[in-house]
Parts: sequence; C-alpha cells; structure tokens
Amino acid sequence: MKNPVGPVLRMGEEVEQIVAAIEDDNPDIDIEVIDRGSYVRIQGEGRVVLTEATLQSYLGADYRIRSLENLLASFAGRAITASDSITWVRAGADKEGAVR
Repeated sequence: MKNPVGPVLRMGEEVEQIVAAIEDDNPDIDIEVIDRGSYVRIQGEGRVVLTEATLQSYLGADYRIRSLENLLASFAGRAITASDSITWVRAGADKEGAVR
C-alpha cells in the first residue's frame, strides 16, 4: 500500500465491530487490518471514512463517534473530524482525498 491512512486502535471488545463498520463505509477500498496484539492498525489507500451511523448499526444507537477517542492510540495520515464522521486522508489532501 503506497499511501496507507486510517486509525490505530487499542485492542478492546469493540474493535471487530469498528473494523466491520469501516469496511462498510468504504466498499470500494481494500481495508487492511494488522493485528499487533495490543493494538490493531486499520488502513486503506489514500482515504478512509468512518461514520457514526455505521458505528451505531454495529455498536448500538447510543454509541457516539467521539467514544472512539478512548480506543484511538494513533492514526496514519491526516484526520478530518465532523460531528458524525471521521475521515482519514493522506497528508496534503482534502476530505475527498484529492491532493491540494
């Protein structure tokens, strides 16, 4: 993967559901999951999106995207946050992944 972007999550009960949500939100991107034991690196090429609605479909209606902060150890790329989504893009790119 030439320009991998995405979250690095501390291992926890919710990680599998978060991975599934990321895969659902990015159907046209090959999502790679690298399990390092105490953390999981989730990455895609150039742009990865995670929406609160998809997280809620896996983790329940009360789950808020800001709850992800507790599991987020790091990330690759640049994170663009909104009240209902997080988009990771490569450095120097806009929210759609286009390089400026």
